[in-house]
Amino acid sequence: MTTKTYEPCPPHRVAFLGLGVMGFPMAGHLARAGHHVTVFNRTRAKAERWVDEYGGALAATPREAAAGAQIVFSCVGNDADLRSVVLGADGALSAMQPGAIFVDHTTASATVARELAAAAADKGVSFIDAPVSGGQAGAINGVLTVMCGGSREAFERARPVIMAMARAVTLIGPSGCGQLAKMVNQIAIAGLLQGLAEAIHFGERAGLDMKLVLSVIGKGAAQSWQMDNRGTTMVDDEFDFGFAVDWMRKDLGLCLDEARRNGARLPVAALVDQFYGDVQAMGGGRWDTSSLIRRLRAARSDKR
Repeated sequence: MTTKTYEPCPPHRVAFLGLGVMGFPMAGHLARAGHHVTVFNRTRAKAERWVDEYGGALAATPREAAAGAQIVFSCVGNDADLRSVVLGADGALSAMQPGAIFVDHTTASATVARELAAAAADKGVSFIDAPVSGGQAGAINGVLTVMCGGSREAFERARPVIMAMARAVTLIGPSGCGQLAKMVNQIAIAGLLQGLAEAIHFGERAGLDMKLVLSVIGKGAAQSWQMDNRGTTMVDDEFDFGFAVDWMRKDLGLCLDEARRNGARLPVAALVDQFYGDVQAMGGGRWDTSSLIRRLRAARSDKR
C-alpha cells in the first residue's frame, strides 16, 4: 500500500461488510484515517486477518457490525449478496438507528439500489449506492473514483469519510444513479479493451515492435488509461492480475439488463460480452479483462 494523505475528518463509528480484494484494503483505509471500524465477512478467518492487520473489531453478523455505527459500508459480490447483508433479522438495517447512513460500494443493479434505499428510508436511514472504479490497485492505494446515488444531505455527511479510500467522490443523482454511472464506465471500458486488443493483434501480425508503437500512439489521440496500464502487459501476454473476466461479465450483464429496460442499444457491449464468454471457455475467468487479446491470438493459431 502506498502512502496516502488523509483529509481531516472527525473519527466516526463505522462498519464494513465484505472483505474481498476490494473491501479488505478499503476498510483498512478507514481504520488508518482514524475511524473506529467493525468488520464483518462471510468467511470469519478473513475478518480475523483484517483485525490482526488494522485493529478494530470483528462481528459475527452484519446486524452486530452495524449496531451503533454512524455509517455502514458494504462491498460484496452481487444483488443477492447485498440483500443478504442488508435485509432480514441478521441484516445491517435491523440494527441501524435513524439518521445513520448505509453506503454500498458493490457493483449491483440500479433496481436493488432503489429497493434498498426505500427499505432504509422506512427506518429513517439514508442509503447511498456508491460503486467504485479503479480496481484492486485503486483500492490498495486509496485512490478510487466513487460514483454516488442518493440524497445530497446524506452524501455531504458521508463524503469526508468515503474520501479516506478515494481520490474523487461525486454525487451523480438520486438513488440508482451511482450504479447507472458505473454501467456507463464498464460499457466504455469494454469497447476500449476490445479496440486495444485488436490494435495490438494487428500490429503484431504486421511485424511491428508493439511496445514502441504503443509508446508513440500513447502520446496522441489514441491514449487511454487502458493503453497506459494494460498495453505492454497485453503485448507480454500477462493477465494474472487486475479486474477478472468473471467480474466484468457480471457487470456487463447488469448493463445489458438495464439497456433492455431503458431501450438503449449496446451492440458493441453485447458483442464484447460474448467475447468474454469465449475467454471464460478458454479457462480465463480469473484473467484480467485485457485478456481479450488471447482470444484473437488463439483464433489465429487455430487456422494454422
